[in-house]
Amino acid sequence: MSLLKLFSCHLIFTLSVFTLAESANEYYRTRWSRCIYSSSDLSDMVYIDSQYFNKYLFAQFNSTLKKFVGFNEYGMRNAEFWNNDTNFLQEYIAALDTYCKHNAQIWDSAVREKAVKPNVKLSSVTRAGGRHPAVLMCSAYEFYPQHIKVSWLRDGKEVTSDVTSTMEMADGDWYYQIHSELEYTPKSGEKISCVVEHASFNKPMIYDWEPSLPESERNKIAIGSSGLVLGIVLAAAGLIYYKKKLSGRILVPNE
Repeated sequence: MSLLKLFSCHLIFTLSVFTLAESANEYYRTRWSRCIYSSSDLSDMVYIDSQYFNKYLFAQFNSTLKKFVGFNEYGMRNAEFWNNDTNFLQEYIAALDTYCKHNAQIWDSAVREKAVKPNVKLSSVTRAGGRHPAVLMCSAYEFYPQHIKVSWLRDGKEVTSDVTSTMEMADGDWYYQIHSELEYTPKSGEKISCVVEHASFNKPMIYDWEPSLPESERNKIAIGSSGLVLGIVLAAAGLIYYKKKLSGRILVPNE
């Protein structure tokens, strides 16, 4: 497993503005360029360039397909035109190396130098009305940068159902937190783990769930055990003292 990394460039163009007596209408054409990868050597990097008109995706270039794809009549016309322009299409194909990989090598190293490892806590929580009797929560705190992946393993296999996760939430101090819940029915001998992938780690970190009593119960047991040990020590000391007193006593026969 590996952390999904992404950097993007947003280019927003205001195509035209029509001002009327009562109102103004604006039309926006937006281009969103994304470079997505998960391997450290960038071998699986994909370049996706999406074209939007008033928030609606109408065409997209994908470096895996090495062509544009249209999603409506307007987009299909443009995609066909761009795909038939050899020079224009080659520029997009080459952008995987000239734009994505070139910048990723710079930005990825810069981010890793400033990355802060998350503090991860794995705990059991109570939630009423669930489909399963047990719920585990995996929480990651105080990490940077924002992008992180939290997943679950059950006996070594990734769990894809009964999992609920929040988005990365800003703490307001440049750090982030995220929480993921796994609802499940416990089985004897099973192993459940939380997997956290982040830019601050060289590899995915695995945190195993170790069932235990609540802290209050553990404290009661600890206090009780301490009292029992103390009682045994005092009883042993009293017995030794009694035997010493008995051995030092001189018996005088009665006449």
